Amino acid sequence: MKWNATSVTAACFAVGLGGFVIGKVTNSPAGSGDSETDALLDRARQVSDSRTTSGDAEGRRDSAGRPIRTGADRTNATLEERLLDMEQIVRSENPLDRSRAMLKWIDSLAPGDFEDAVAYFRNLGVGDSRRGEYAMLLTAWAQVDPTAALAYTTENTSGGMATGTVLSAWANKDPEAAIAWAKSNYDGDGANPYMAGIIRGLAETDLPRATELLAELPYSRERGDALDAMLPHLLSLGADSARDWVSTISDEALRDGAIARLTDSQMAKDDPAGTAEWLMANLGERSSRSVDEVFQELAKIDMNATIAAFEKLPSDNEAARSRGLVAIVQVQARENPTAAVAIMDKYPDSVSDRVVQQFIWSSFDQNPQLAVTQISRMNDGGDQRRMYERTLNAWMDRDQANAVTWINANSANIPEQVVKNLARRNNP
Repeated sequence: MKWNATSVTAACFAVGLGGFVIGKVTNSPAGSGDSETDALLDRARQVSDSRTTSGDAEGRRDSAGRPIRTGADRTNATLEERLLDMEQIVRSENPLDRSRAMLKWIDSLAPGDFEDAVAYFRNLGVGDSRRGEYAMLLTAWAQVDPTAALAYTTENTSGGMATGTVLSAWANKDPEAAIAWAKSNYDGDGANPYMAGIIRGLAETDLPRATELLAELPYSRERGDALDAMLPHLLSLGADSARDWVSTISDEALRDGAIARLTDSQMAKDDPAGTAEWLMANLGERSSRSVDEVFQELAKIDMNATIAAFEKLPSDNEAARSRGLVAIVQVQARENPTAAVAIMDKYPDSVSDRVVQQFIWSSFDQNPQLAVTQISRMNDGGDQRRMYERTLNAWMDRDQANAVTWINANSANIPEQVVKNLARRNNP
C-alpha cells in the first residue's frame, strides 16, 4: 500500500530533521539512493545478534522454520518478521539511509498493521534519537486511519508529541474533521490541548484558518505551544510577511507574544536593524524580554546604532533597558572591556546585577583585574560573594602573584568570608 511520501517525510521537519532529509528522500535519483535503501533493507533482513539464539547457527528463520536469506522476497513475510526488519532499520546509524529505508518499509504495511508497528517501535527504547522515524510512522497511520491512531496515542502516550503529530497530519489532509475530533474529545475549562497539533498542520496550508483557531484559544501554555508551532511556516514566508501577519492579531497579549517569538528567532540574525526597529515600535511586556537578543545581534554589526536604540527605550521600562544594556556591554566587553565600563558608567540607572555579571564573564579573559573591580556594583550580597569567589580563584589559578597583590590591596572591600577562604587556599 502506498502512502503520501511528502506528508510522511514532512513529519521529520516537525521533529527537527528538516528539509535536508525531506529533499533527499523525495528527490533522490533512482540510482545510488535506491541501491542504498535496498542495501539497508537487505541488512535489516539479517538476524541481529540480540535476536539470534545460541543454538540457531543459521540465523533468523521465517514462520515455516526456513532460514531467511539476504535479499529474499519479503512479500509473504509475517508481520512479526517485518517488525524485526523495522528494528534493524531503526538501529542503523546513517540517518539518510535510515529515512529512505523507513519510508520503503512503511509501504509494506496494511492499515491494520500500524498499531502493532507503533507499539513495537515504542518498546525498542530508542527514545529521542529516532523521533523522526517515529513521526513518519505516526503520520502514515494518520493518513489511513486517524481516529484509530488517536485512540492509541491518547490511551498509551503522554507528553502530547504523538497525538500532536497525528492531529497535524490529519489537519493537513482534512482540517475540519480533525477540528471536530479535537472539540468532541475535550470537555475541560481551559485551552484545548489538541489544537496546537491541528494549528501546526494548518499553518502550512491555510494560515488564516490556523490564525483563527489560535485566536480562539485563551491565554495559556497551549496557546504558546500553538504559536510556536506556527513559527517555522511564518518565517518561511519572509520577515515582511511575518510582520504583516502579526499586525492582523487583535488580541494584545497574543500579538505581544508573537512579536517576542519572532524577534527571538532567525529574524534578528538575518536583519538585526530592521528587527530592532520593529521591536522598538511594538514593545510590550513579553516582547521587552527579547530586547537583549535583538540588541546583541545589532551590536555585533553596529554598536553606535545599538546605543542609539537603547537611548530611545522608554525610561519607565526598566526590564527593557536592563536587557538592552546587557547586550551592549556583553558585546563591547569582548572587544574592549574599558569601553564597556565607560558605557556602564554613562547609564548607571540601567546597570543591573545581570549587566555586571555579563561584563565580568565577557571581559575576564582579557582583563581579569578590571573584571573583578566591577563586582562591587552588584546589589545582591549572595551573588556578589559567589562572583568574588569564582573570579578570584580563577585569577589565582592563572596569575597568582597579581591576584594576591590585588586582593591584599582591596581586602577591605571584599566579603570577609571570601578573604578567609582565599587565605586558606594560599596557606593550607
